[in-house]
Amino acid sequence: MTIISVPTPDAVGRLGDLPPDVEVVVWDGSGERPAQADGIEFFVARYDAPPVAADVLAGLPRLEVVQLVSAGVEPWLDRIPENVQLCNGRGVHGASTAELALAGLLAVLRELPRFEDARRAHRWDRELTDGLAGRRVLVLGAGDIGSRIAAAARIFDAQTTLVARSARDGVHGFADLPALLPESDVVAIAIPHTPQTHRLVDAAFLAAMPDSAVLVNIARGAIVDTDALLAELQAGRLRAFLDVTDPEPLPAGHPLWAAPNLVLTPHIGGGTHGWEDRAYRLVREQVLRYLAGQPLENLVENGY
Repeated sequence: MTIISVPTPDAVGRLGDLPPDVEVVVWDGSGERPAQADGIEFFVARYDAPPVAADVLAGLPRLEVVQLVSAGVEPWLDRIPENVQLCNGRGVHGASTAELALAGLLAVLRELPRFEDARRAHRWDRELTDGLAGRRVLVLGAGDIGSRIAAAARIFDAQTTLVARSARDGVHGFADLPALLPESDVVAIAIPHTPQTHRLVDAAFLAAMPDSAVLVNIARGAIVDTDALLAELQAGRLRAFLDVTDPEPLPAGHPLWAAPNLVLTPHIGGGTHGWEDRAYRLVREQVLRYLAGQPLENLVENGY
């Protein structure tokens, strides 16, 4: 008997029919251990909760796979026992997160907050705004989300450049950033948060961006030095759309709330109706691969 653990009762139905020698247990790694815990081989993590404690996972003697339904993995990296495979939810939230990145970027460029203020004041203020056509968009991250952002920007006639940890065909490496940043009207961040990318977007990075450029962050807040970004926003030199912040959640009274030239959303990149169906289609495919002894998709290696 193969035992699969899912975090919520509704996830059982979303998995659909599985072979008769598979038992599905509902447990999110917190609270009382189920009677079948010692037999759990495939553990599906909860999306809206902190990572399971390392000792809980270590206490599952037959555990072989931890499957996330989020793209981000950094809180889990030091909790996975040796020889246990960690897989993320790459592809589940890619379209919705890229969609939000474009929505936020367009809100900044087309000055939608200003027009909303005018509506509230009953003013018909027609003004020219910026647009994406002809803009040079640098996307930091060439995975599922970054590639989607670049593809969408090209639909609006933007010029796009992909940058990733290492260079490859059609993708620049981090080492090229000093030459690329001064030529980029938009920088969209879609990379994981790792020791290498922690505060990668610092004061020097931001200073290299041209005047009136837009920073978009739909990845992780700690990739950006918040104080450095605040200084650029308050000076009126740069603009930004942020779906993530550092700290997060953003505390009441934090200066980002009142920062000019900023559109801010509360980490809702993957938060569209139907995400659970997308997530458990992936989980089901992964479970079936595992049962068949096939290699798993979205395997996390070296923090990615």
